[in-house]
Amino acid sequence: MTLHPFIAAMLEQLKGRPALSAGSPEDARAMVAAARAVIGRGPAMAGVRDIQIPTRAGSVAARLYRPSGAPAGMLVYLHGGGWVVGALDDYDALARTLAAQSGCAVLLPDYRLAPEHPFPAGLEDAVDAVLHARTLAGPEAPLLVAGDSAGANLAVVAARKLRGEVALAGQVLIYPVADSDFDRPSYREFGAGLPLTRDDMVWFFRHYAPEALWTSPDIAPLRAAHDLAGLPPTLLVLAECDVLADEGRAFADALEGAGVQVARRKAEGVTHGFIRLHNLFDVAAREVEAVADFAARASRAAN
Repeated sequence: MTLHPFIAAMLEQLKGRPALSAGSPEDARAMVAAARAVIGRGPAMAGVRDIQIPTRAGSVAARLYRPSGAPAGMLVYLHGGGWVVGALDDYDALARTLAAQSGCAVLLPDYRLAPEHPFPAGLEDAVDAVLHARTLAGPEAPLLVAGDSAGANLAVVAARKLRGEVALAGQVLIYPVADSDFDRPSYREFGAGLPLTRDDMVWFFRHYAPEALWTSPDIAPLRAAHDLAGLPPTLLVLAECDVLADEGRAFADALEGAGVQVARRKAEGVTHGFIRLHNLFDVAAREVEAVADFAARASRAAN
């Protein structure tokens, strides 16, 4: 394993920091929020509006980003964080950058988090957010879903549940949680000493759902390999040094086996969570550009 110099330096600085799973969910959320100042701000938008998305359970907050000019489409971005951490402000810079570079409006839902709201609460909010995005964008506007980590998990499961009901121009899955097998080779190779550990993943799953449900295709979408046909063209971005790398590759294989068009990217020398660091180093910036380009091209193709 050869780490990118930026990642190696970051890990050196983080030595001694508790793992995400070392404390309470509130502790983990505070650790993620502390990175906002380092990540910095995103570009200015033509409009940024905090809204409420109606859901089957009431409503959830969301933020709608509009770039300059007429939006090419709308991208629903579901943030990562193991279904337990993550907030609108943690992903504000990324949402702004994606909107500016893709020309798409970006809807960033603040879906309910576990353990206060365990499965299927976050998934239901994700499905309802995509349905509301169709209303916001209008029936003719191209609509895409995207997410990183657990957000990518919610994105692809929502896309499968809405298949045949909502036409999606594309989906972007950034190091997705695709399975609940913690013994894959990438778990063994990268399961300790990096920003996301094997213990962290088990901790996230335990907060999200009872263990008896972990193999449900609504939690581990790789288990729905027999039922992936008809999903939209997919960009799948993986981190080389990530416990989730193997299941990400297996999920790309399963999508292709179901006839889904898949573009694969592997970010060399980086770890899980790198996409939020796009303001800070070249590999992350390049992968965000690739995501934005995919969204722009998929939107044009759908028009």
